[in-house]
Amino acid sequence: MTLLPSLVKGMRDYSSLQVYRRNYMLAAIQAIYTRYGFEPLETPALEHRSTLTGKYGSEGEQLMFNVLKSGDFLEGIEANTTDYKKLKALLSDKGLRYDLTVPLMRHIAAHQHEICFPFRRYQMQPVWRADRPQRGRYREFLQCDADIIGSTSLLCEAEILKLIYDVCTQLNIRGFCIKINHRGILSAIADPEKEKEKEKLFCTIVDKLEKIGLEKVIAALQAAGFSSQATASLVQLQNCNGSHTERLGQLQAAIGDVAQGAKAIEELSNILTQAHGLGLPDGICCIDPTLARGLAYYTGLVMELTVAATPIGSLGGGGRYANLGALFGAKGLTGVGFSFGIDRLYDLMEAQNLFQSITTYTTEVLLTNLEAKAEMQLLHLLNQLRTAGIQAEIYPQRVKINKQLSYAHKKNIPFVVIVGETEYAMDHYTLKNMQTGVQNRYRASELLGLLKTALATKC
Repeated sequence: MTLLPSLVKGMRDYSSLQVYRRNYMLAAIQAIYTRYGFEPLETPALEHRSTLTGKYGSEGEQLMFNVLKSGDFLEGIEANTTDYKKLKALLSDKGLRYDLTVPLMRHIAAHQHEICFPFRRYQMQPVWRADRPQRGRYREFLQCDADIIGSTSLLCEAEILKLIYDVCTQLNIRGFCIKINHRGILSAIADPEKEKEKEKLFCTIVDKLEKIGLEKVIAALQAAGFSSQATASLVQLQNCNGSHTERLGQLQAAIGDVAQGAKAIEELSNILTQAHGLGLPDGICCIDPTLARGLAYYTGLVMELTVAATPIGSLGGGGRYANLGALFGAKGLTGVGFSFGIDRLYDLMEAQNLFQSITTYTTEVLLTNLEAKAEMQLLHLLNQLRTAGIQAEIYPQRVKINKQLSYAHKKNIPFVVIVGETEYAMDHYTLKNMQTGVQNRYRASELLGLLKTALATKC
C-alpha cells in the first residue's frame, strides 16, 4: 500500500529557502539578545503534566498536547470512565511544552542556588499547542523568548520594550506597534471584592475582545457573574483614545479610587518614561487598556507586538509575572519577558518583501565534472578550497555542461569552475561568475586568491 505524503494539520515542512530565511531572522534576534546581556538556555520538549497544568488557565490547558504513559497505560483504568479530563490525567503523565516561560521557571527553581540573579536568559525553541490550524496559527511554532528574572525594577520592562523595538528595526519591519497595558487595570474593574481566580477569568474573557467583539465579551462576562459596573467600566476603557497622557487620565477616571488600578497607571507611566530614556521613539508604544493576554500567569505589564492592516495577528507577546516561581518552590522570584513568534514574523516579512537581499545558498563554488582524466586534479582543488574555508562541491556525475550549469543556477551557486579538455591540456581553470555570466581562464596558483577576494566582496 502506497502512503500519501501528507502532513499533520498545523505542522509544516521548511524548505532550504525557508530555513535560510529563518536562520537569518534567528541570527539577527540572537545578536540583539546577546547585546542586551541575555544568556542562552534550552529545555526539553517533554515536561511532566504537573509542571504544565495549573499555569495557563483552563482554556490554555485544553490546548496542551498530552503524551501517553509508557507501557500498559490502560492497566487499572475502569472501562466506564467517561470524564475525559479525569481520563486524560490517568492516561498521560507528560506533555509537550506549551510555552518557554513555565519550563524556564521550573529550571530556575531547580537551580536557583547556582544562578546569578537577576538572571537574563534567552531561548529559541519550538512549542506545541493543539489549536485549530489557520493562517498564522500553527500547532508547532518557534518562539524566541527573552526574560529577566529576579528583579522587581520597572527598568526591566523598559528594557524589554526597547529590545522589541531594536529587533523590529533590525529586521526592517514596517508599521509595527507595541501595545501595552497593565493587568492591575483590568483587575481593578473586575469586581475587586472577588477572589483572584475571578480576576483571571475576567482577563481570559476580555482577551477574546478582538476575536469575538465587545457585545459577545459583555455577554460572556455577565454569564460569568460579573457586575454591570465591571462591564460598563470595560466599555469606558475601550473608548480611551488620544496621547499617552490623555489615555492615562481616561484610565484613572474609569478606575476611580481603586488603589490597585492607580498603582498600575503609575507603573505604566514610569515604564514609558524609562523606555524613552533608553531611546525608544515616541509613537511606538500604544496604551491599549483592554489588552489582557490570555495566559493566566501575568500579573503586571502586558505587551503585544502588532502590525496594522495585516491578517497575520499578534507577532509576539509578553509581560510581568510574579507567582510562577512559587509554584515550584522558588518564592519571591518575579520575572518579565517577551516572546517573538518566528512563524508569524516570517509570514509578515515575506508579505513585506523583506527577504530579497538575504543569501540563500550554501555552496559558493561548484566544480564541474567533464573529463575523467581531470578527476584527481579536481579532487585536489576541491580539498584546497574547503581547507581555505570556501564552501565547495563537485558535480558527482560526468554529464553535459549545460546540466551542471543549470544545477548551479537552481542552487544559486555564485561561481563555477570548469575544467574541460582545453583547460586540462593548458593546466588552467575557467572561472564563471553565475551572476554576471563573465568567465575567464586562470592558472591554479591564481584561482584560490581570486575566489577568496570575490566571495569576500559578495561577488
